[in-house]
Amino acid sequence: MTEENNYHMPETPEPYWRESVSFPSFPKLEEDITVDVGIVGGGITGITTAYLLSKKGYKVALIEAGKLLNGTTGHTTAKVTAQHGLIYDELIQHLGEDKARLYYEAAMEAKQFIKDTIEEKNIACDWSSEDAFVYTNSDKYVSKIDKEMEAYEKLDIKGGIVDDIPFNIPIKKAIKMDDQAQFHPLKYLKPLVDSIIENDGLIYENTTASSVDSGDHPIILTSNSHHIVCKRVVQASHFPFHGGEGYYFARMYPSRSYIVGVTSKESYPGGMYISAEKPTRSIRSTTVDGEELWLIGGDGHRTGEGKPTLEHYQALEQFAETTFGMDEYKYRWSAQDLTTLDKVPYIGQVTDDQPEILVATGYRKWGMTNGTVAALVLTDIITGTDNRFIDLYKPSRFHADPDLKKFNKYNAKVAKHLIKGKLEYTSTTIEDVGQDEAKVIRLNGNRAGVYRDKHGEVHIVDTTCTHMGCEVNWNNGDRTWDCPCHGSRFAIDGAVVEGPANKPLKKLEE
Repeated sequence: MTEENNYHMPETPEPYWRESVSFPSFPKLEEDITVDVGIVGGGITGITTAYLLSKKGYKVALIEAGKLLNGTTGHTTAKVTAQHGLIYDELIQHLGEDKARLYYEAAMEAKQFIKDTIEEKNIACDWSSEDAFVYTNSDKYVSKIDKEMEAYEKLDIKGGIVDDIPFNIPIKKAIKMDDQAQFHPLKYLKPLVDSIIENDGLIYENTTASSVDSGDHPIILTSNSHHIVCKRVVQASHFPFHGGEGYYFARMYPSRSYIVGVTSKESYPGGMYISAEKPTRSIRSTTVDGEELWLIGGDGHRTGEGKPTLEHYQALEQFAETTFGMDEYKYRWSAQDLTTLDKVPYIGQVTDDQPEILVATGYRKWGMTNGTVAALVLTDIITGTDNRFIDLYKPSRFHADPDLKKFNKYNAKVAKHLIKGKLEYTSTTIEDVGQDEAKVIRLNGNRAGVYRDKHGEVHIVDTTCTHMGCEVNWNNGDRTWDCPCHGSRFAIDGAVVEGPANKPLKKLEE
């Protein structure tokens, strides 16, 4: 399918649920402040942590570089589940049965916390209990599903094997996890934001944290040179802006995934489904303004790599059209996720010698669940409450298997991208760039990125990522420049969209 072949993708990549939730605007930090806890990042982890701590009487300040809930949390399919793909056999093999069980129990406790909060506050957020399925049509993954079922039995996970799912999809086997859930994340988080304000918490938007001075009373320095003096710093900013000597950029890899929202003449049969093999296909539904919407996700890839971004959306639309008899294509959006070496998030002290600075990152594709786990663990660390999950998520952990193999493989790929980008040659010129199109050119001998907007205005940036010097590539779906090494993303004018980079790309002139 191509745009010339009547491709009818909506222009906006914004998630549908933002249309139905109105958040107040918060000011930019314009003065120095002192609080108990400074929290960087306005997603589910930052908001839930601020909510829990402010309820306990802590004075908190939450800062967000852009608008609250406009990052990964605002671009999620909102599953709340402990079924994170075929993970439990792998966790048993690499971490042991006890830690695999803890991973499952942490996820289930997070799900219960969300459910209890919804009931306590009487939040209307479209919560529904659903069974979750991983399915396959590959002989290779049939055996993996059998091993995963053995892991379920060892860990007392409620579920079972099924041979069919209610779609026109050929499958050989699927594994079901009972009683998982989905919800509307922004409807859920809005009352938590209201509670933070009621408990005298401070929230600032358009306030970027640039660095942290560590010590007994660490100081968060913002990009406009204001200070937040606090006893603890929580980095819930997706990618930690302050890694100390934790080398997080070398211990995680970024990937993008895509979602389309469509209507169908068929009624959705219930459940949440995801394929074991690639390209991934995730299937679930929700209701928008009384209309049933099918959400089709997947087609993930490493950030900054692979085919043109629009082709991923096209693949999902084609899948929906072929499989479900798509009626109308209504929404599309994408999200970025970080995966750690052992697939378990990093939650806790940023390094062993900086206990006052905490981090939460590496949620893979399961941000609603793992983000809530992180908020519960971080709150207990700050309040000095025992928490049996702390060692499991400790950021300084390192396992010889599989961590060392993945560390070497990932960083070898980074080195390849670094060299490849520098040596790339192109004869393309600015005149070759059409409207709403971007190309890489050579400008005065240096690699540059040119985007010509719909009005004909040209935007030129130096394509060297300001994080560690890799060369960014054009993302034609989201209209951003994306780094294939560590996942930094930049707008057409070079502004930072996503870290670890904290400085914009340099603007160039013709």
